Amino acid sequence: MDITSLLLLALAALGIVSNNSPVTIAMVSLLLLRVLGLQQVFPWLEKYGLTIGIIILTIGVMTPLASGKITLQSIWQSFFHWKSLAAIGIGILVAYLGGRGAVLMGSQPTVVAGLLIGTVIGVAVFKGVPVGPLIAAGILSLVIGRG
Repeated sequence: MDITSLLLLALAALGIVSNNSPVTIAMVSLLLLRVLGLQQVFPWLEKYGLTIGIIILTIGVMTPLASGKITLQSIWQSFFHWKSLAAIGIGILVAYLGGRGAVLMGSQPTVVAGLLIGTVIGVAVFKGVPVGPLIAAGILSLVIGRG
């Protein structure tokens, strides 16, 4: 077994230990692609994987609007409550950081492993939620002045 496969296996193990199913599934899927000799898929995944993931995430986030659980009236009312206005501002900041993070992760792929390990540790040790790598990359881009 090569070093890359061992690294993927180690990250999958971290995903299992931290009860982080998305990381575990992603690492095992990539490992399976390697084992099955389907490495020709990797360039396509590098190019479109993040976009597809963001589309799926956006669908998940917008489903309450599409299903009618969030009404136009509740959206309108959000502009009149300080907590909702704060949520709007934070949403703008997070989207901005995510954009910077996507640029940084694309231009400096060496930081991806560190961000992933940090996210897994945050989930395992601090009972966090594994949504952080893109935002973490955005914050990192502010710290190192890239993006």
